[in-house]
Amino acid sequence: MDLSTVDLPALPALLAAPAPGWVETTDVIVVGSGVAGLTAALHLREAGLHVTVVTKVNIDDGSTRWAQGGIAAVLDPADTPAAHARDTEVAGVGLCDPAAVRVLVEEGPTRLRELMRIGAEFDRHPDGSLMLTREGGHRADRIVHAGGDATGAEVQRALHASVQRDPWIRLVEHALVLDLLRAPGDGPDGLGPACGITLHVLGEGSEDGVGALLARAVVLATGGMGQIFAATTNPAVSTGDGVALAMRAGAAVTDVEFVQFHPTALITPPGAGVPGAGHAQQPLVSEALRGEGAYLVDADGKRFMVGQHELAELAPRDVVAKGIHRVLLATGDDHVFLDARHLGGDFLAGRFPTIVASCLAIGVDPATDLIPVAPAAHYASGGVRTDLRGRTSIPGLYACGEVACTGVHGANRLASNSLLEGLVFSRRIAEDIAAGLPEQVQPADTGAWRGGTGWVLPAEVTPTLQRAMTRGAGVLRSAATLAETAGTLTELGAARGRPRTADWEATNLLTVASTLVAAAYARGETRGCHWREDFPTADERWLGHLVGSVGAQGRIGQHWEGRSS
Repeated sequence: MDLSTVDLPALPALLAAPAPGWVETTDVIVVGSGVAGLTAALHLREAGLHVTVVTKVNIDDGSTRWAQGGIAAVLDPADTPAAHARDTEVAGVGLCDPAAVRVLVEEGPTRLRELMRIGAEFDRHPDGSLMLTREGGHRADRIVHAGGDATGAEVQRALHASVQRDPWIRLVEHALVLDLLRAPGDGPDGLGPACGITLHVLGEGSEDGVGALLARAVVLATGGMGQIFAATTNPAVSTGDGVALAMRAGAAVTDVEFVQFHPTALITPPGAGVPGAGHAQQPLVSEALRGEGAYLVDADGKRFMVGQHELAELAPRDVVAKGIHRVLLATGDDHVFLDARHLGGDFLAGRFPTIVASCLAIGVDPATDLIPVAPAAHYASGGVRTDLRGRTSIPGLYACGEVACTGVHGANRLASNSLLEGLVFSRRIAEDIAAGLPEQVQPADTGAWRGGTGWVLPAEVTPTLQRAMTRGAGVLRSAATLAETAGTLTELGAARGRPRTADWEATNLLTVASTLVAAAYARGETRGCHWREDFPTADERWLGHLVGSVGAQGRIGQHWEGRSS
């Protein structure tokens, strides 16, 4: 496959940072404290290992607690794993790894029951049976929710409580991971397996400033990269730190061009008094609301998804996002509307309290008013490439959750498969680590260990980067818009900042944004949530994956792997 390329900035091999001022040791480091990270930590503890969980702000500030959708699993005797797999693969538009999907749907129900055993409470009928619902892309009722639209918050609560009960899980909060430490080895770069990380901690006493954690294995569970766009449902911490770290260390990434835009984020004006108002994060309006019968209308009150897909408003997310964008392009508006008035105020308040509260905060009553919505970056289907045990291309480095690309999602994630993926593959990682954990080794004498090398981007360029990505590499893409975005990234990449949290994050955003633009420019077709206006249809020649990495002089390199390889 002849891959088209576009000029992009050179990327740093390391972040500029001082040498570690303190060093600590543990068995396994887990970077991230959402569903994937905390589940991995709990399973690692079952194996008798000491675990240190590193989280960027507080333990519950990641994406998991924001999840309004549910967890998809086959719990109804009338449903089957094969049916769940079919729905997943249809949404993935030919790029799902069938083996990964099979793992997800077959192991998912057991992992969900384990979550319930540690205390997660999901919505039930009066007779005590689980309330199973349906969301976009599913052809069966297999979604469990908690608190109506507060599933993520309940999952986070249950996992957090379990972690707190275990004295051998150590939590380091307010800690930004910087770079991976690797042992000496026989690789082409003279490096071997992962053996720790450098990190910056805003703490007191011995753990303050830049330090190092050494371990026998490192698990990345850092979440997504939605903050590369100007509008996203992701929290402020979602700056692609895990993907960027892995790329600087030499790991392979794949499918990064497939970023899912949630079709219905609440459009909030600045100063509206809700999380995200006037900033990059926008509250999402879960497709569960559409699953209960709400429908999309334009400014004239006309339902526009009818006739575009057999499932209308319940079509896969990419289909709905494109449908909304077609309306916005035709009208020049910045939003369409979700009509839930016919569902009634009592039902809405009981089933969707979070959505109702966000709407009321901006002066919209869903019982009587139309809800203004538009697409926003929501989920990265691609990420650090892993196998079915969560192993990356660097020995000793694992990845799970949104930071990883297991092959489950393909070109478009099926609704409510993300929390399930975190549950399933974090368990597999823990099993793999416990089965063959190496002895602790000292890091190679590289720049990350010595300090003083690398560079960073100034945080002041972040808004410009986000706007450029939204304009040229968001829902609508073409060779022209991607080339313009690449030019902006190259200009921004010439600036230099200083070692501080906001600049480290900006540098991670540049790395991830550049990788996405390279892949989106190369893939000359429309598939799933990658929509090329100049290649508006799917092309069977593109049934495969772009695998990227950072090569010599910090340049992004890509190669093609067809489905048969």
